[in-house]
Amino acid sequence: MTSPDKPPYPFTGPDDLYAPILHGLRRVVDPEVAMSIVDVGLVYGVDVTSDRLRVRLTMTSAACPVVDVIMDDVGREMDKVVPAETAIDVELVWEPPWTTDLMSARAKAFMGW
Repeated sequence: MTSPDKPPYPFTGPDDLYAPILHGLRRVVDPEVAMSIVDVGLVYGVDVTSDRLRVRLTMTSAACPVVDVIMDDVGREMDKVVPAETAIDVELVWEPPWTTDLMSARAKAFMGW
């Protein structure tokens, strides 16, 4: 992947799905901080095969009250960008633990860090 807009998470899959998936994930907002889950660093990886899209996400804490909202939003956004026959798996992972180091420079600036 040779995009100037490369996300801070691993991506494997067809080049033609890279940008639509990235833009779809950027439309998903963590309502607790009013920022894209990509900028917050919650997306740990995306893998696309001929019949499946897998998105691995984490949350800022295990007590996150909006985990279901975020996961549902990811599923809805991904459904808009992959072929209808593609299965979508949104997986919640806890390893490695989320840290503020995963946030984009934009997110850190927004937070005043």
